[in-house]
Amino acid sequence: MDRDTDPDVRLLRGAADPNRLAILRRLRCEGSVAACDFRCCNVAQPTVSHHLKVLREVGWVRTERRASRVYYSLEPGVVERFLAIAGELMPPPTTETGTR
Repeated sequence: MDRDTDPDVRLLRGAADPNRLAILRRLRCEGSVAACDFRCCNVAQPTVSHHLKVLREVGWVRTERRASRVYYSLEPGVVERFLAIAGELMPPPTTETGTR
């Protein structure tokens, strides 16, 4: 599969930015945050909006419109998917037979 279309690669690439990782951590702690209320990463609001767009496109976050505001939250199941990808990289368990 082409790495640009592999959803696992896209998911990992989406989180592989310090600003986006900070956004994900904030969403994990707060649950849901309005786009206009993000004051993190020491970057301007348009840059935060760009990072939120990237995170939405690769599947990390979802949006919900409430009146005139757009709220962001972690996509259900995305952390489990991330852990499954990491688990695929774990070495297989070894069996102890008592002999070496």
